[in-house]
Amino acid sequence: MSSNINDNIRSIRELKNYTQEYMAVRLGITQAGYSKIEKGNAKMSFEKLEEIASVFELSVEHIIRFETNLHIANTVKRNSILSDNYGLMNLNLLYQDKIMLLEKLLHKTDSELRCYKDKFGLL
Repeated sequence: MSSNINDNIRSIRELKNYTQEYMAVRLGITQAGYSKIEKGNAKMSFEKLEEIASVFELSVEHIIRFETNLHIANTVKRNSILSDNYGLMNLNLLYQDKIMLLEKLLHKTDSELRCYKDKFGLL
């Protein structure tokens, strides 16, 4: 699998506030083994990707096509430059960016659900 998919897995895990330990337990592997998946240091089968998607309650396609928002990286960079007096404001910016990413993920999920409903003639 490409490192982009590994980065997507890490980003989605972080958005869901899942730890590597939690993911490892759910997948029946060690935390070190899971860490290797995110870093791209371990071969990952399609079956393992399907298991990860199941834990995330997403489709494999969502993981593959997930686009991280550069706002988080920019906010983190700004946070390191700004003084502690603005810590609360910076924390608020991080949460706003996280909310935007979650809304984007929700929108993609809704679109996929509509597609399946149309495909299978469901109400």
